[in-house]
Amino acid sequence: MASHTLFTAVSSSARQLLQLLRCIAFNNKAHVRISPDGLRITTEESSIMEAFVFLEKSLFASYTYNQPLPPSSQDDPPDPPHFQISLNSLLETLNIFTLSDPNATKRPGDVDAFAAHRLGRHAGINAFTSHALGTCTFSYDGEGDPLSIHMSESGVTTTCDLTTYDPISSEEIPFSRDSIALKTIMRASSLLEAISELSSLNPSSLTIVASAMSSANPTLSLSASGALGSANIDFTTSTPSDTPILETYQCPCKTTASFKFSLLKSAQRAMQAATKVSLRLDDEGVLNLQFLVEVDAPGGIGHTFVEFRVVPLVEGEAEMDGNGSDSSGEL
Repeated sequence: MASHTLFTAVSSSARQLLQLLRCIAFNNKAHVRISPDGLRITTEESSIMEAFVFLEKSLFASYTYNQPLPPSSQDDPPDPPHFQISLNSLLETLNIFTLSDPNATKRPGDVDAFAAHRLGRHAGINAFTSHALGTCTFSYDGEGDPLSIHMSESGVTTTCDLTTYDPISSEEIPFSRDSIALKTIMRASSLLEAISELSSLNPSSLTIVASAMSSANPTLSLSASGALGSANIDFTTSTPSDTPILETYQCPCKTTASFKFSLLKSAQRAMQAATKVSLRLDDEGVLNLQFLVEVDAPGGIGHTFVEFRVVPLVEGEAEMDGNGSDSSGEL
């Protein structure tokens, strides 16, 4: 147990943190890395998909990080804290002071005074409004200690201690930023609409086809097929709109890659929260989705990134899964 607190941070909006963390909540276990610059929270799925959100220190009203002390003066300082927690437990904790059960609003006579206060206080407030909640304080003393969360609103307080576990050793999914086969920046809402439309087919995989920039009309195509049929959605760089869907498009030569569709669906919350997304494929076909999310920060509007990396299906794997489609900065 540590004899001094290694980390404390105060947020004026637990709801904002809740919305960001829900973007990567496809797995119950999350890895937390604490550094002088902020918190990096990561989830992964069977080494074929990982996602992380970096909560910069500027998003907090206050942020204090004390370098872990070495065992002796002759030793180098230890690595920054890294541990595993239950993400579901963290979300439930942050959710304590959010709106009451929607079913309660259907029975006005059964709503207690505190629930009525919360309903009135939060009515019409955007999910990323910093005044949505009172204060939320995180603290961590060191290896073996819990991650403590103290929340307070209108005189009501709660403290939760989340058990921390030794992190499972795993390497990040490699993504070569120096060998990009495709990069495009588009509205996140457009990607969400495409994934939602293709979901109706209950497909097992999704294929991305990007034509070369030198072609007559460069196009990004998303295709999928299932028991209910097949569909193809095209995004082109030429559009009469002043705000094109594809804001930038870089693709030296035609590129194709297929992915397990359920993995792409796991990113839908991030698509809903984000304003823009950078979609990239490297030469190995690894997909990188980097979502730009606008948030409230002390002093004004800020932003943060939610990032997903997805490993492509190998040749023929999409067909074996029953998909008949052809599989032949940063912002």
